[in-house]
Amino acid sequence: MAGRAVVAWVPDLPVLACGGTDAEPLAVVNRDAVVACSAAARAAGVRRRMWLKAAQARCPGLRVVERDLAAETRFFERVAGHLEDTVMPRLEVIRPGLLAAPARGPARYWGGEPQLLDHLVAAIAELHLPARAGIADTLFTAALAARRGHIVLVGNDAAWLAPYPVGVLGVPRLTALLERLGIRTVGAYAQLPPDRVLARFGADALAAHRTARGEEARPLSVRAGRDEHAVAHAFEPAAEQLEPVAFVAKALAEQLHDRLAAAGVVCARLEVAVRLAGGRTMTRLFRHEGRLSSLAVAERVRGLLQAWTDAGVLDAGGERGIVRLGLRPEELSAEVGRQSALFGERHTPEEIERAAARVQALLGHQAVVRMEVGGGRAPAERVRLVPFGDLDPRRPADGPWPGRLPAPHPAVTFPRWLPAQLTDAEGRPVEVSGRSALSAPPARVGVEGHGAAAVAGWAGPWPVLEQWWDRERARRMARMQVTTVGGRAWLLVIEHGRWWAEAHYG
Repeated sequence: MAGRAVVAWVPDLPVLACGGTDAEPLAVVNRDAVVACSAAARAAGVRRRMWLKAAQARCPGLRVVERDLAAETRFFERVAGHLEDTVMPRLEVIRPGLLAAPARGPARYWGGEPQLLDHLVAAIAELHLPARAGIADTLFTAALAARRGHIVLVGNDAAWLAPYPVGVLGVPRLTALLERLGIRTVGAYAQLPPDRVLARFGADALAAHRTARGEEARPLSVRAGRDEHAVAHAFEPAAEQLEPVAFVAKALAEQLHDRLAAAGVVCARLEVAVRLAGGRTMTRLFRHEGRLSSLAVAERVRGLLQAWTDAGVLDAGGERGIVRLGLRPEELSAEVGRQSALFGERHTPEEIERAAARVQALLGHQAVVRMEVGGGRAPAERVRLVPFGDLDPRRPADGPWPGRLPAPHPAVTFPRWLPAQLTDAEGRPVEVSGRSALSAPPARVGVEGHGAAAVAGWAGPWPVLEQWWDRERARRMARMQVTTVGGRAWLLVIEHGRWWAEAHYG
Protein backbone atom coordinates (compact mmCIF):
# COMPACT_ATOMS: atom_id res chain seq x y z
CA MET A 1 0.00 0.00 0.00
CA ALA A 2 1.84 3.09 -1.28
CA GLY A 3 1.57 6.47 0.46
CA ARG A 4 -0.47 7.16 3.56
CA ALA A 5 -2.77 4.45 4.94
CA VAL A 6 -6.01 4.80 6.86
CA VAL A 7 -7.27 1.99 9.10
CA ALA A 8 -10.69 1.63 10.71
CA TRP A 9 -11.17 -0.65 13.69
CA VAL A 10 -14.33 -2.06 15.26
CA PRO A 11 -13.36 -3.20 18.79
CA ASP A 12 -14.49 -6.60 20.05
CA LEU A 13 -16.02 -7.58 16.72
CA PRO A 14 -16.02 -11.34 17.52
CA VAL A 15 -18.17 -10.51 20.57
CA LEU A 16 -20.54 -8.35 18.51
CA ALA A 17 -20.78 -10.98 15.75
CA CYS A 18 -22.17 -13.56 18.18
CA GLY A 19 -24.70 -11.13 19.64
CA GLY A 20 -22.79 -10.19 22.80
CA THR A 21 -22.92 -6.86 24.60
CA ASP A 22 -20.50 -4.97 26.83
CA ALA A 23 -22.76 -5.53 29.84
CA GLU A 24 -22.62 -9.33 29.56
CA PRO A 25 -19.46 -11.21 30.61
CA LEU A 26 -18.73 -13.12 27.40
CA ALA A 27 -15.61 -14.65 25.87
CA VAL A 28 -15.08 -15.87 22.32
CA VAL A 29 -12.63 -18.77 22.32
CA ASN A 30 -10.65 -20.70 19.75
CA ARG A 31 -8.99 -23.98 20.80
CA ASP A 32 -9.51 -23.20 24.49
CA ALA A 33 -7.86 -19.76 24.26
CA VAL A 34 -9.70 -16.42 24.52
CA VAL A 35 -9.56 -14.44 21.27
CA ALA A 36 -11.97 -11.67 22.32
CA CYS A 37 -14.03 -10.72 25.36
CA SER A 38 -16.62 -8.15 26.35
CA ALA A 39 -16.02 -5.11 28.55
CA ALA A 40 -17.74 -6.84 31.48
CA ALA A 41 -15.41 -9.84 31.11
CA ARG A 42 -12.36 -7.57 30.99
CA ALA A 43 -13.52 -5.83 34.16
CA ALA A 44 -13.51 -9.26 35.84
CA GLY A 45 -9.91 -9.91 34.74
CA VAL A 46 -10.38 -11.84 31.49
CA ARG A 47 -7.84 -11.04 28.78
CA ARG A 48 -7.09 -12.08 25.20
CA ARG A 49 -4.80 -15.10 24.79
CA MET A 50 -5.80 -16.32 28.25
CA TRP A 51 -6.58 -20.02 28.60
CA LEU A 52 -10.27 -20.74 29.01
CA LYS A 53 -9.93 -22.36 32.44
CA ALA A 54 -8.03 -19.36 33.76
CA ALA A 55 -10.68 -17.02 32.36
CA GLN A 56 -13.51 -19.00 33.96
CA ALA A 57 -11.64 -18.98 37.28
CA ARG A 58 -11.49 -15.18 37.18
CA CYS A 59 -15.08 -14.80 35.98
CA PRO A 60 -17.29 -17.72 37.12
CA GLY A 61 -20.36 -16.38 35.28
CA LEU A 62 -18.51 -16.12 31.96
CA ARG A 63 -20.51 -17.13 28.86
CA VAL A 64 -18.29 -18.93 26.39
CA VAL A 65 -18.86 -18.94 22.61
CA GLU A 66 -16.73 -20.85 20.12
CA ARG A 67 -15.29 -18.60 17.42
CA ASP A 68 -16.96 -18.66 14.00
CA LEU A 69 -14.73 -16.88 11.50
CA ALA A 70 -17.26 -17.18 8.69
CA ALA A 71 -19.89 -15.51 10.87
CA GLU A 72 -17.45 -12.71 11.72
CA THR A 73 -16.67 -12.20 8.04
CA ARG A 74 -20.39 -12.11 7.27
CA PHE A 75 -21.04 -9.61 10.07
CA PHE A 76 -18.16 -7.33 9.09
CA GLU A 77 -19.09 -7.32 5.41
CA ARG A 78 -21.97 -5.00 6.34
CA VAL A 79 -19.40 -2.50 7.59
CA ALA A 80 -17.11 -2.85 4.56
CA GLY A 81 -19.96 -2.50 2.09
CA HIS A 82 -21.39 0.52 3.91
CA LEU A 83 -18.02 2.29 3.95
CA GLU A 84 -17.51 1.61 0.24
CA ASP A 85 -20.88 3.19 -0.47
CA THR A 86 -20.50 6.23 1.79
CA VAL A 87 -16.84 7.09 2.49
CA MET A 88 -14.25 5.49 0.19
CA PRO A 89 -14.76 3.34 -2.89
CA ARG A 90 -11.94 0.81 -2.52
CA LEU A 91 -10.74 -0.82 0.69
CA GLU A 92 -9.28 -4.09 1.90
CA VAL A 93 -10.22 -6.24 4.85
CA ILE A 94 -7.21 -7.06 7.04
CA ARG A 95 -9.33 -9.28 9.25
CA PRO A 96 -12.92 -9.05 10.48
CA GLY A 97 -12.97 -5.89 12.56
CA LEU A 98 -10.04 -4.19 10.83
CA LEU A 99 -9.94 -2.69 7.35
CA ALA A 100 -7.59 -0.36 5.50
CA ALA A 101 -7.40 1.85 2.42
CA PRO A 102 -5.05 4.40 0.84
CA ALA A 103 -5.69 7.68 2.62
CA ARG A 104 -4.65 10.20 0.01
CA GLY A 105 -7.69 10.15 -2.29
CA PRO A 106 -10.42 9.96 0.39
CA ALA A 107 -8.65 12.62 2.49
CA ARG A 108 -8.64 15.03 -0.45
CA TYR A 109 -12.29 14.34 -1.12
CA TRP A 110 -13.40 14.96 2.47
CA GLY A 111 -11.16 17.98 3.03
CA GLY A 112 -8.30 16.49 5.04
CA GLU A 113 -7.24 13.56 7.14
CA PRO A 114 -9.08 14.63 10.33
CA GLN A 115 -12.31 14.93 8.33
CA LEU A 116 -11.74 11.49 6.80
CA LEU A 117 -11.43 9.93 10.26
CA ASP A 118 -14.59 11.69 11.42
CA HIS A 119 -16.56 10.40 8.42
CA LEU A 120 -15.24 6.85 8.91
CA VAL A 121 -16.24 6.71 12.57
CA ALA A 122 -19.59 8.36 11.88
CA ALA A 123 -20.41 5.95 9.03
CA ILE A 124 -19.72 2.92 11.23
CA ALA A 125 -21.75 4.50 14.05
CA GLU A 126 -24.72 4.58 11.66
CA LEU A 127 -24.68 0.77 11.95
CA HIS A 128 -24.79 1.14 15.76
CA LEU A 129 -21.24 -0.14 16.12
CA PRO A 130 -18.28 1.38 17.99
CA ALA A 131 -15.29 2.37 15.89
CA ARG A 132 -11.92 4.06 15.90
CA ALA A 133 -9.64 5.07 13.04
CA GLY A 134 -6.03 6.09 12.47
CA ILE A 135 -3.76 7.32 9.69
CA ALA A 136 0.00 6.87 9.24
CA ASP A 137 2.64 6.31 6.56
CA THR A 138 2.61 2.52 6.96
CA LEU A 139 -0.19 0.05 7.43
CA PHE A 140 1.26 -1.34 10.66
CA THR A 141 1.55 2.07 12.30
CA ALA A 142 -1.92 3.07 11.08
CA ALA A 143 -3.39 -0.07 12.68
CA LEU A 144 -1.80 0.84 16.01
CA ALA A 145 -2.87 4.47 15.63
CA ALA A 146 -6.47 3.34 15.02
CA ARG A 147 -6.62 1.87 18.50
CA ARG A 148 -5.90 5.33 19.89
CA GLY A 149 -7.74 7.34 17.23
CA HIS A 150 -4.53 9.13 16.22
CA ILE A 151 -3.15 10.68 13.05
CA VAL A 152 0.61 10.14 12.84
CA LEU A 153 2.38 13.01 11.10
CA VAL A 154 4.06 12.39 7.74
CA GLY A 155 7.51 10.87 8.21
CA ASN A 156 6.98 10.40 11.95
CA ASP A 157 6.09 6.69 12.09
CA ALA A 158 9.40 5.59 13.64
CA ALA A 159 9.29 8.24 16.38
CA TRP A 160 5.63 7.45 17.12
CA LEU A 161 6.36 3.72 17.42
CA ALA A 162 9.55 4.18 19.47
CA PRO A 163 7.98 4.07 23.00
CA TYR A 164 6.02 0.85 22.33
CA PRO A 165 7.35 -2.44 23.77
CA VAL A 166 8.99 -4.73 21.23
CA GLY A 167 6.17 -7.23 21.74
CA VAL A 168 3.90 -5.23 19.40
CA LEU A 169 6.12 -6.27 16.47
CA GLY A 170 4.57 -9.72 16.68
CA VAL A 171 7.60 -12.03 16.79
CA PRO A 172 7.42 -13.76 20.20
CA ARG A 173 10.80 -15.51 20.10
CA LEU A 174 12.50 -12.32 18.97
CA THR A 175 10.74 -10.40 21.72
CA ALA A 176 11.98 -12.78 24.40
CA LEU A 177 15.53 -12.61 23.07
CA LEU A 178 15.56 -8.82 22.77
CA GLU A 179 14.26 -8.43 26.32
CA ARG A 180 17.04 -10.67 27.60
CA LEU A 181 19.50 -8.42 25.76
CA GLY A 182 17.98 -5.33 27.38
CA ILE A 183 16.26 -4.08 24.19
CA ARG A 184 12.72 -3.47 25.37
CA THR A 185 11.30 -0.75 23.11
CA VAL A 186 10.66 -0.50 19.39
CA GLY A 187 12.86 2.60 19.23
CA ALA A 188 15.84 0.78 20.75
CA TYR A 189 15.38 -2.09 18.29
CA ALA A 190 15.14 0.32 15.34
CA GLN A 191 18.60 1.69 16.17
CA LEU A 192 20.29 -1.66 15.51
CA PRO A 193 22.12 -1.96 12.14
CA PRO A 194 19.91 -3.84 9.63
CA ASP A 195 22.75 -6.07 8.41
CA ARG A 196 23.49 -7.18 11.96
CA VAL A 197 19.79 -7.86 12.59
CA LEU A 198 19.60 -10.08 9.51
CA ALA A 199 22.81 -11.94 10.35
CA ARG A 200 21.94 -12.48 14.01
CA PHE A 201 18.15 -12.90 14.06
CA GLY A 202 17.07 -13.83 10.50
CA ALA A 203 14.64 -12.57 7.86
CA ASP A 204 11.60 -12.55 10.14
CA ALA A 205 13.40 -10.19 12.50
CA LEU A 206 14.54 -8.02 9.59
CA ALA A 207 10.91 -7.53 8.52
CA ALA A 208 10.08 -6.49 12.09
CA HIS A 209 13.09 -4.15 12.04
CA ARG A 210 11.77 -2.43 8.92
CA THR A 211 8.46 -1.97 10.70
CA ALA A 212 10.24 -0.50 13.73
CA ARG A 213 11.98 2.01 11.46
CA GLY A 214 8.65 3.19 10.06
CA GLU A 215 8.95 1.29 6.77
CA GLU A 216 6.73 -1.36 5.28
CA ALA A 217 7.77 -4.79 6.52
CA ARG A 218 8.26 -5.98 2.97
CA PRO A 219 10.37 -4.28 0.30
CA LEU A 220 8.73 -2.82 -2.79
CA SER A 221 6.96 -5.18 -5.12
CA VAL A 222 9.33 -7.23 -7.27
CA ARG A 223 6.77 -7.92 -9.97
CA ALA A 224 4.16 -5.77 -11.56
CA GLY A 225 2.17 -8.64 -13.05
CA ARG A 226 -0.66 -10.10 -11.02
CA ASP A 227 -2.72 -12.18 -13.43
CA GLU A 228 0.03 -14.70 -14.13
CA HIS A 229 -0.60 -16.25 -10.71
CA ALA A 230 -4.37 -15.77 -10.65
CA VAL A 231 -6.58 -18.85 -10.39
CA ALA A 232 -10.25 -19.29 -11.23
CA HIS A 233 -13.00 -21.87 -11.56
CA ALA A 234 -16.08 -21.78 -13.79
CA PHE A 235 -19.33 -23.34 -12.55
CA GLU A 236 -21.48 -25.14 -15.12
CA PRO A 237 -24.32 -24.89 -14.38
CA ALA A 238 -24.27 -21.85 -12.11
CA ALA A 239 -23.76 -22.70 -8.41
CA GLU A 240 -26.64 -21.60 -6.18
CA GLN A 241 -25.46 -23.22 -2.95
CA LEU A 242 -22.61 -21.72 -0.93
CA GLU A 243 -20.92 -24.92 0.26
CA PRO A 244 -19.73 -26.07 -3.21
CA VAL A 245 -18.30 -22.59 -3.82
CA ALA A 246 -16.47 -22.60 -0.47
CA PHE A 247 -15.05 -26.04 -1.29
CA VAL A 248 -13.79 -24.76 -4.64
CA ALA A 249 -12.34 -21.68 -2.88
CA LYS A 250 -10.16 -23.93 -0.72
CA ALA A 251 -8.88 -25.83 -3.74
CA LEU A 252 -8.16 -22.58 -5.58
CA ALA A 253 -6.32 -21.21 -2.55
CA GLU A 254 -4.09 -24.30 -2.44
CA GLN A 255 -3.37 -23.92 -6.14
CA LEU A 256 -2.58 -20.22 -5.68
CA HIS A 257 -0.23 -20.89 -2.75
CA ASP A 258 1.61 -23.52 -4.78
CA ARG A 259 2.12 -21.07 -7.66
CA LEU A 260 3.39 -18.31 -5.40
CA ALA A 261 5.72 -20.71 -3.56
CA ALA A 262 7.15 -21.97 -6.85
CA ALA A 263 7.82 -18.37 -7.89
CA GLY A 264 9.38 -17.52 -4.52
CA VAL A 265 6.94 -14.68 -3.82
CA VAL A 266 4.07 -13.84 -1.50
CA CYS A 267 1.16 -11.49 -2.00
CA ALA A 268 0.20 -8.67 0.33
CA ARG A 269 -3.43 -8.70 -0.76
CA LEU A 270 -5.86 -11.21 -2.22
CA GLU A 271 -8.78 -10.20 -4.43
CA VAL A 272 -11.83 -12.44 -4.45
CA ALA A 273 -13.91 -11.97 -7.59
CA VAL A 274 -17.38 -13.50 -8.02
CA ARG A 275 -19.17 -13.36 -11.38
CA LEU A 276 -22.93 -13.78 -11.25
CA ALA A 277 -25.16 -15.44 -13.80
CA GLY A 278 -26.32 -12.04 -15.09
CA GLY A 279 -22.78 -10.97 -15.92
CA ARG A 280 -22.14 -8.72 -12.92
CA THR A 281 -18.82 -9.15 -11.07
CA MET A 282 -18.40 -8.42 -7.38
CA THR A 283 -15.02 -8.18 -5.66
CA ARG A 284 -13.56 -7.89 -2.19
CA LEU A 285 -9.92 -7.42 -1.10
CA PHE A 286 -8.46 -9.27 1.88
CA ARG A 287 -5.08 -8.61 3.44
CA HIS A 288 -2.95 -11.70 2.99
CA GLU A 289 0.77 -11.09 3.82
CA GLY A 290 1.45 -14.77 3.17
CA ARG A 291 -0.42 -15.75 6.34
CA LEU A 292 -3.81 -17.04 5.14
CA SER A 293 -4.04 -20.80 4.81
CA SER A 294 -6.27 -22.34 2.16
CA LEU A 295 -8.84 -23.08 4.88
CA ALA A 296 -8.75 -19.46 6.07
CA VAL A 297 -9.35 -18.25 2.51
CA ALA A 298 -12.30 -20.62 2.14
CA GLU A 299 -13.81 -19.40 5.43
CA ARG A 300 -13.54 -15.79 4.31
CA VAL A 301 -15.09 -16.54 0.93
CA ARG A 302 -17.95 -18.44 2.56
CA GLY A 303 -18.61 -15.62 5.02
CA LEU A 304 -18.46 -13.05 2.24
CA LEU A 305 -20.93 -14.91 0.05
CA GLN A 306 -23.27 -15.51 2.97
CA ALA A 307 -23.20 -11.78 3.78
CA TRP A 308 -24.00 -10.89 0.18
CA THR A 309 -26.79 -13.48 0.16
CA ASP A 310 -28.30 -12.15 3.41
CA ALA A 311 -28.18 -8.62 2.00
CA GLY A 312 -29.93 -9.76 -1.20
CA VAL A 313 -27.00 -8.67 -3.34
CA LEU A 314 -26.56 -12.02 -5.10
CA ASP A 315 -30.26 -12.26 -5.95
CA ALA A 316 -30.70 -8.74 -7.28
CA GLY A 317 -31.98 -8.43 -10.84
CA GLY A 318 -32.58 -12.14 -11.31
CA GLU A 319 -28.85 -12.92 -11.26
CA ARG A 320 -29.10 -15.86 -8.90
CA GLY A 321 -26.18 -18.26 -9.22
CA ILE A 322 -22.39 -17.96 -9.40
CA VAL A 323 -20.74 -18.81 -12.69
CA ARG A 324 -17.12 -17.99 -11.84
CA LEU A 325 -14.94 -17.64 -8.75
CA GLY A 326 -11.47 -16.17 -9.05
CA LEU A 327 -8.56 -15.41 -6.70
CA ARG A 328 -5.98 -12.86 -7.77
CA PRO A 329 -2.86 -11.93 -5.75
CA GLU A 330 -1.79 -8.29 -5.51
CA GLU A 331 1.41 -6.56 -4.42
CA LEU A 332 3.79 -9.46 -4.96
CA SER A 333 7.11 -9.39 -3.14
CA ALA A 334 9.97 -11.77 -2.48
CA GLU A 335 9.45 -14.34 0.25
CA VAL A 336 11.81 -13.01 2.95
CA GLY A 337 9.84 -13.86 6.09
CA ARG A 338 6.89 -12.12 7.63
CA GLN A 339 5.63 -10.54 10.81
CA SER A 340 1.94 -10.15 11.54
CA ALA A 341 1.47 -8.55 14.91
CA LEU A 342 -2.05 -7.28 14.33
CA PHE A 343 -3.16 -8.95 11.20
CA GLY A 344 -3.95 -12.60 11.74
CA GLU A 345 -3.21 -16.17 12.64
CA ARG A 346 -0.10 -18.29 12.48
CA HIS A 347 0.06 -21.98 11.63
CA THR A 348 -1.76 -23.85 14.36
CA PRO A 349 -0.40 -26.98 16.06
CA GLU A 350 -3.28 -28.97 14.54
CA GLU A 351 -2.23 -27.98 11.02
CA ILE A 352 1.36 -28.95 11.73
CA GLU A 353 0.27 -32.29 13.16
CA ARG A 354 -1.85 -33.07 10.10
CA ALA A 355 1.00 -32.20 7.74
CA ALA A 356 3.47 -34.32 9.71
CA ALA A 357 1.05 -37.25 9.77
CA ARG A 358 0.66 -37.10 5.98
CA VAL A 359 4.44 -37.17 5.48
CA GLN A 360 4.82 -40.07 7.92
CA ALA A 361 2.08 -41.99 6.11
CA LEU A 362 4.01 -41.62 2.84
CA LEU A 363 7.62 -42.01 4.00
CA GLY A 364 7.41 -43.90 7.27
CA HIS A 365 7.12 -43.13 10.96
CA GLN A 366 10.78 -42.09 11.28
CA ALA A 367 10.57 -39.58 8.41
CA VAL A 368 9.43 -36.68 10.63
CA VAL A 369 11.27 -36.15 13.89
CA ARG A 370 11.60 -33.43 16.49
CA MET A 371 14.49 -32.54 18.76
CA GLU A 372 14.08 -33.10 22.48
CA VAL A 373 16.55 -31.96 25.13
CA GLY A 374 16.87 -34.30 28.09
CA GLY A 375 19.25 -35.42 30.77
CA GLY A 376 22.80 -36.54 30.12
CA ARG A 377 26.45 -35.65 30.45
CA ALA A 378 27.79 -35.72 26.88
CA PRO A 379 26.40 -33.33 24.23
CA ALA A 380 25.13 -36.16 22.05
CA GLU A 381 23.28 -37.67 25.01
CA ARG A 382 21.32 -34.51 25.77
CA VAL A 383 19.71 -34.09 22.34
CA ARG A 384 17.56 -36.84 20.84
CA LEU A 385 15.55 -37.06 17.62
CA VAL A 386 12.12 -38.43 18.49
CA PRO A 387 9.54 -39.44 15.82
CA PHE A 388 6.78 -36.86 15.63
CA GLY A 389 3.87 -37.88 17.82
CA ASP A 390 5.91 -40.14 20.12
CA LEU A 391 6.79 -39.37 23.71
CA ASP A 392 10.47 -39.09 24.58
CA PRO A 393 11.29 -42.11 26.79
CA ARG A 394 14.46 -40.52 28.12
CA ARG A 395 15.05 -39.08 31.52
CA PRO A 396 14.18 -35.43 32.18
CA ALA A 397 16.82 -32.71 31.92
CA ASP A 398 16.66 -31.69 35.56
CA GLY A 399 19.06 -33.19 38.07
CA PRO A 400 22.70 -32.61 38.99
CA TRP A 401 24.25 -34.90 36.31
CA PRO A 402 27.79 -35.01 37.80
CA GLY A 403 30.39 -34.70 35.06
CA ARG A 404 28.10 -32.77 32.68
CA LEU A 405 30.10 -30.88 30.08
CA PRO A 406 30.24 -27.13 30.79
CA ALA A 407 29.68 -24.42 28.17
CA PRO A 408 30.61 -23.60 25.48
CA HIS A 409 28.95 -26.56 23.81
CA PRO A 410 30.35 -28.09 20.60
CA ALA A 411 28.96 -27.31 17.18
CA VAL A 412 29.29 -30.86 15.80
CA THR A 413 29.07 -34.19 17.61
CA PHE A 414 30.34 -37.26 15.77
CA PRO A 415 28.04 -40.29 15.35
CA ARG A 416 31.08 -42.44 16.14
CA TRP A 417 34.05 -41.22 18.14
CA LEU A 418 37.17 -40.61 16.04
CA PRO A 419 40.48 -42.10 17.17
CA ALA A 420 42.76 -39.40 18.55
CA GLN A 421 46.17 -38.91 20.14
CA LEU A 422 47.10 -36.44 22.85
CA THR A 423 50.84 -36.27 23.56
CA ASP A 424 53.20 -34.20 25.70
CA ALA A 425 56.34 -32.34 24.66
CA GLU A 426 58.30 -35.59 24.68
CA GLY A 427 55.83 -37.29 22.36
CA ARG A 428 54.48 -39.55 25.09
CA PRO A 429 50.71 -40.13 25.44
CA VAL A 430 49.06 -37.93 28.04
CA GLU A 431 47.29 -39.96 30.72
CA VAL A 432 44.67 -39.09 33.34
CA SER A 433 45.04 -40.46 36.87
CA GLY A 434 42.27 -41.64 39.15
CA ARG A 435 42.39 -38.22 40.83
CA SER A 436 41.82 -36.49 37.45
CA ALA A 437 45.40 -35.25 37.17
CA LEU A 438 47.26 -35.11 33.85
CA SER A 439 50.53 -36.99 33.54
CA ALA A 440 51.99 -34.00 31.62
CA PRO A 441 50.81 -30.80 29.91
CA PRO A 442 49.38 -31.59 26.44
CA ALA A 443 51.61 -30.40 23.60
CA ARG A 444 50.14 -31.95 20.44
CA VAL A 445 46.77 -33.36 19.39
CA GLY A 446 45.90 -35.48 16.39
CA VAL A 447 42.49 -36.64 15.16
CA GLU A 448 41.99 -39.32 12.52
CA GLY A 449 41.15 -37.67 9.20
CA HIS A 450 41.95 -34.17 10.46
CA GLY A 451 45.70 -34.23 10.93
CA ALA A 452 47.72 -33.12 13.95
CA ALA A 453 48.51 -29.68 15.41
CA ALA A 454 50.18 -28.07 18.38
CA VAL A 455 48.03 -27.49 21.45
CA ALA A 456 47.33 -23.84 22.26
CA GLY A 457 45.24 -24.41 25.37
CA TRP A 458 43.02 -26.87 27.20
CA ALA A 459 40.39 -27.20 29.92
CA GLY A 460 39.64 -30.18 32.11
CA PRO A 461 39.78 -33.03 32.56
CA TRP A 462 36.27 -33.70 33.87
CA PRO A 463 35.81 -37.23 35.20
CA VAL A 464 32.65 -39.19 34.50
CA LEU A 465 31.60 -42.32 36.38
CA GLU A 466 28.39 -43.85 35.03
CA GLN A 467 26.31 -46.69 36.49
CA TRP A 468 28.97 -47.59 39.03
CA TRP A 469 26.49 -49.89 40.78
CA ASP A 470 26.37 -52.23 37.75
CA ARG A 471 29.69 -53.96 37.17
CA GLU A 472 28.90 -54.97 33.59
CA ARG A 473 27.56 -51.55 32.47
CA ALA A 474 29.76 -49.24 34.53
CA ARG A 475 31.87 -46.70 32.59
CA ARG A 476 34.74 -44.54 33.76
CA MET A 477 36.13 -41.82 31.51
CA ALA A 478 37.31 -38.21 31.44
CA ARG A 479 36.70 -35.36 28.97
CA MET A 480 38.87 -32.41 27.93
CA GLN A 481 38.44 -29.36 25.73
CA VAL A 482 41.56 -28.77 23.60
CA THR A 483 42.33 -25.89 21.22
CA THR A 484 45.09 -25.84 18.60
CA VAL A 485 47.31 -23.07 17.25
CA GLY A 486 45.38 -23.33 13.98
CA GLY A 487 42.15 -22.24 15.69
CA ARG A 488 40.45 -25.62 15.92
CA ALA A 489 38.86 -26.85 19.12
CA TRP A 490 38.08 -30.44 20.04
CA LEU A 491 36.19 -32.28 22.74
CA LEU A 492 38.34 -35.28 23.66
CA VAL A 493 37.47 -38.22 25.85
CA ILE A 494 39.79 -40.85 27.34
CA GLU A 495 38.46 -44.30 28.20
CA HIS A 496 40.49 -47.42 29.03
CA GLY A 497 43.66 -45.42 28.40
CA ARG A 498 42.73 -44.46 24.82
CA TRP A 499 41.87 -40.98 23.48
CA TRP A 500 38.92 -40.24 21.18
CA ALA A 501 37.50 -37.11 19.55
CA GLU A 502 33.85 -36.88 20.58
CA ALA A 503 32.97 -33.48 19.08
CA HIS A 504 34.32 -30.42 17.28
CA TYR A 505 33.66 -26.81 18.26
CA GLY A 506 33.84 -25.40 14.73
